[in-house]
Amino acid sequence: MSFKDKAGEESVDGEFTDELGGLAEAVSDFRLSIHAWSDAALSRPRTEVETGRRRVRGLAIGWTLGCVLVAGGLSGGIYEHLHQQQLAHIAAVRAIEQQRLVAQEQLRHEEEDLLAKVDSDVSREVPTAMEPLAQLMAEDETQ
Repeated sequence: MSFKDKAGEESVDGEFTDELGGLAEAVSDFRLSIHAWSDAALSRPRTEVETGRRRVRGLAIGWTLGCVLVAGGLSGGIYEHLHQQQLAHIAAVRAIEQQRLVAQEQLRHEEEDLLAKVDSDVSREVPTAMEPLAQLMAEDETQ
């Protein structure tokens, strides 16, 4: 494509066309040098520093993951221990409550037995000391 086609004019300076060709050649050379540099950078052997950094990074990640796993295991164990303690505490409270209820029930039965005994002792119609007088009263009622 020429400058003449773009501008729509018939007169094109020859010098200007030479500059465009030189610019295209410079861009093409630059492109080739970039590709050559890129290929050289990819094919060069890695230095020990880069390999060491990768190794250190891998060790750091490994230690971090290991610490996370240990912390998770410990916290799970501690949680389970505390949970067992809470269950034991709840069971002890329930046992004490059950014993208290049993003791209250026994006391209630003892009180009922005592009141029944008192009722039976008091339920006689006439006490023994008043029995002769009661016999006199019984005779008067029949008459």
